[in-house]
This record gives sequence, C-alpha cells and structure tokens, in this order.
Amino acid sequence: MIRVVLADDHALVRKGLASLLEAEPDMEVVGVGEDGPQALELIRELRPDVACLDIRMPGMNGIEVAEAVRELEVEVLMLTTFDLDEYVFGALEAGVAGFLLKDADPDLISHALRQVAAGRGTIDQSLTRRILREVAERRRLQPVVVRPDSGAEDVLTPRELEILRALAEGMSNADIAAHLHVEASTVKSHLARMLPKLGVASRLQAVVWAYQNRVVDLRE
Repeated sequence: MIRVVLADDHALVRKGLASLLEAEPDMEVVGVGEDGPQALELIRELRPDVACLDIRMPGMNGIEVAEAVRELEVEVLMLTTFDLDEYVFGALEAGVAGFLLKDADPDLISHALRQVAAGRGTIDQSLTRRILREVAERRRLQPVVVRPDSGAEDVLTPRELEILRALAEGMSNADIAAHLHVEASTVKSHLARMLPKLGVASRLQAVVWAYQNRVVDLRE
C-alpha cells in the first residue's frame, strides 16, 4: 500500500483528493492537514510514502514543509495552479518529486502518486514547457557561471548526455529507447546512474540542470 498524507487549505480539495485516493486499491490516506504546520506534524508522526501538498498554505507553504522533511526521505508531490512563480522554482530547488495541477484528471492524480512513490519524478505536461521557458529566461537574465567541473561532457558519458538531451525534449523512457535503438530497461539504468552524477533527485531536475548548464536551449 502507498501511504499518503494530504494537505491543502481548501476543504473541497482535501475531501475530493481523499475520496479519490481511498477508492484506489493500492493507496491509503493516513493523514489530512489543512495548513503547513499540520502537514509537517502529520508527516513526522506518520512517515508516509508520499506527501501530497498544496504549494501555497497558511503557516508554512509546501516548499517549507518539503525542506523540513527532506531527511525523512518522504517523496513530495506538489499541487499547484497554472501560474508559475517563485513557489514553483523554490520547490524545484527543494527537491520535490513532482508537480500536479489541482484540476488534473483523477486518473492522472493516481498515476502521479504511484510514480512518485516508486521514486520516479513526474510533472503535468501542460506545465513542462512553461517551466523550461522560465528557466531559460532566468538563465538569460542571470547567466550561469561556467566552472571547470560544470561541463556536461565532464560529468556524463556520451550515452548519458544523449539521454539527458532527449529528456529535455520531453521524451519518455520508451521514446528514448526507440530513438537510441536500445531497451527501455537500458534507459532506466542510465538514468539511475546519471541523476546522482548531476546531484539531482528527479527527471525534471535533470532537465532543469540541462538548461541551466547550456546542454540544450529552447527554440521557437
């Protein structure tokens, strides 16, 4: 069973998510909070597999909660709106495993929680390009300082670099496998070795790393 703690300051969202997840045969909602401090207390007490947090909450926002529970090795799925702001990028830096729009399809919510529980980051596809465009704009306004040990070629093998570029283009593991003419399991193995090299915890963070370090760029 995937044990989940939910936290959102909107009662309808809390109740709706709890009902949705309790209907899944492999999920159990072990705690529900209405603000950041409650979420933090529940996570520390119950040690869930996944914490599903609203990015904006009274008392403590979702990012602050995620940072506070990092040492507990609890995966965090952040609930957000379509608006991108400092919260989203702060969450990336805090190492959250994924982002989901609050109005996402119920099947997508369940799938995202399973992905996160299995250690695979996830993000709503409608947010991906917006996030990457913002990353590119920030990089333009605040150019990355190039250090001797920051070049991708110095960090990754040629094959890992190919996979990172494919990730940045939005390819799934299956897409990458077909593109490189290898098995999907081979792609997974490369990803497992690549993420620690980059010092990131998820596929999304790897893509952000790629844009920040000029491995890839956005084109119209």
